[in-house]
Amino acid sequence: MVDIEKANQYVCEQFMEARPVVVSMGKAIEVVPGMHENMLLHAGPPVTWERMAGPMRGAMIGALLFERKAKTPEEAEAMLKSGKFEFAPCHDHMCTGPMAGVISPSMLCYIVENKTHNIKCYSNLNEGRGKVLRMGAYSQDVLDKLYWMESVLGPTVKAALEASGGIDIRAILSKALHMGDDGHNRLDAASILYTTQLAPYIAKVAKDTQTAFDVIKFLGENALSILNPVMAACKTMTAAGENVEGSTIVTIMARNGTDFGIRVSGLGDRWFTAPAPHVKALYFPGFTEKDANPDIGDSTITETAGIGGFAMATAPAIVTFISGTPQDAIKTTLDMYEITYAEHKYFTIPFLDFRGTPTGIDIRKVIEKQLPPRVNTGVAHKDPGVGQVGAGVVSAPMKVFEDALVAFAEKYGF
Repeated sequence: MVDIEKANQYVCEQFMEARPVVVSMGKAIEVVPGMHENMLLHAGPPVTWERMAGPMRGAMIGALLFERKAKTPEEAEAMLKSGKFEFAPCHDHMCTGPMAGVISPSMLCYIVENKTHNIKCYSNLNEGRGKVLRMGAYSQDVLDKLYWMESVLGPTVKAALEASGGIDIRAILSKALHMGDDGHNRLDAASILYTTQLAPYIAKVAKDTQTAFDVIKFLGENALSILNPVMAACKTMTAAGENVEGSTIVTIMARNGTDFGIRVSGLGDRWFTAPAPHVKALYFPGFTEKDANPDIGDSTITETAGIGGFAMATAPAIVTFISGTPQDAIKTTLDMYEITYAEHKYFTIPFLDFRGTPTGIDIRKVIEKQLPPRVNTGVAHKDPGVGQVGAGVVSAPMKVFEDALVAFAEKYGF
């Protein structure tokens, strides 16, 4: 008989002792395991073109326009329908992508290395909020920003990262949680800390002062600059706890806009999925819940690692962006202690006497308490090409945890 408690303790220890450092960048086709010219990665569990949500279709169209494999959205859509391209989850290739999460072969990706366990994970560059590719927009201004990011921002940040010797993401997160961030949707402090650490090296390596100015300004003004490295960092943390016999700890939570999926350490690479829920959101002016796509994105890897919505008590001001009250943020964190196995050693909450954040979602506890994980997230328009329409809070569907627990019982003979 397997020792579940021992297995879960080990997995959570692996999560917490991981030390992810963002070390460099590289083109996806050169650094991402298994990437090839006709592959497009996406957020969440596997999905076909026929079942793809609007924002993911929009991001796929934008990716082909960005790659210059298509000249018009119509041509791109025809190519995507043709069967020529392989669609694969980012998570299956050691990547993470926010919202639609589309990564195409030519895109630059951050390289984040878990120094404790020698695990490397990858994520693309963050465009900021609003009308962006990850939200399904693909107009010329969206593409122009991506081209600037790939030709100017990316190479400059890559050189700066390498000159700096790498930036410790766990250290930044530990500090930012004491400065009003949650590590997912509120990363204002972390992005400033990241930019501050990079700025001297950007000034040193940039080809001229205008480039240095433009890059530092872009990073400094984007409150989500560090989101993508944080997601890849969290992926390196949870990947360190994958495939542990007898463990009931969730190692991946992810959504593709159609399905919500999880993977569990003791159940290997099997996805458990259910329809993606709608987000309870605060909408931008001119938009309502009728415009919203169901939940989407890989960014719930942050909650899986013990931050994000699970650490909302550190970020009461986030409710001005996702709706609710500061007390709601605190209650969310307190509820998440009920369904997790451990309290984080390095991520702590000042408002709760520096208690560690809830870490290690235990499928047994989710079912026992009938309490699904809660996460905070952006909301994309349901139609391709529009972009972000709001942000809010959503609960994971109970079905994925029920199915996972049944599968666990069957596998281990309970």
